[in-house]
Amino acid sequence: MNFTAFFAGELLAQMHSYDWGPGMSGWGFHSGWLWQPIIMGIIVVLIILGVVSLVRWKGASVKEETPLDILKKRYARGEIGKDEFEEKKMDLGA
Repeated sequence: MNFTAFFAGELLAQMHSYDWGPGMSGWGFHSGWLWQPIIMGIIVVLIILGVVSLVRWKGASVKEETPLDILKKRYARGEIGKDEFEEKKMDLGA
């Protein structure tokens, strides 16, 4: 670092009164200490709510198979014949 750059930086600091002391806020503590945990808490809560709503939305879109759906698939695959399909369909009340 050359002397001119150092001197210019010191002069700039004195001109803009950057010498407020600890925390540079004039109150003895940095004001970010007050707001940072609050903002971080809000962000964490929003992330958690987003994940929970996404899981619920995805879970609601999964359709549960009915016994009749399973019976139709078994008939379509040829696991059961037409007579057995009709008999079981009547047993299910469909």
